[in-house]
Amino acid sequence: MNIALIAHDSKKELMVQFCIAYSGILSRHSLCATGTTGKLVGEITGLQIQKYLSGSRGGAEQIISLISCDEVDILFFFRDPISARADEPNDINILRVCDVRNIPVATNIATGEALIHALERGDLDWREIARG
Repeated sequence: MNIALIAHDSKKELMVQFCIAYSGILSRHSLCATGTTGKLVGEITGLQIQKYLSGSRGGAEQIISLISCDEVDILFFFRDPISARADEPNDINILRVCDVRNIPVATNIATGEALIHALERGDLDWREIARG
């Protein structure tokens, strides 16, 4: 599976901790991320991550483009709905393209854990068949 990682600044540490906890599962898949998130996660976990630009410099748009072209199967987007800054990735655009392309997306740790366990059980294998 192709998995994308995005995190608002206030959620980057949570994303790192999530990726540490589930590195065994994540290591079996292709990962990409916005620049800063990918750098932090990669340095701490050792996971191989294709890094794009930082979210504020166009990285979110690069991920959106990948989703639009069916090159992402799952998105973990840990967002801060309360104190997100204006220069952080635009939630609405990312979530809209995920809805249009039927991409499972986790926006917080609770849905992240549900999605990662579904991935491990094989509940999301239909993505590979649909992409076929």
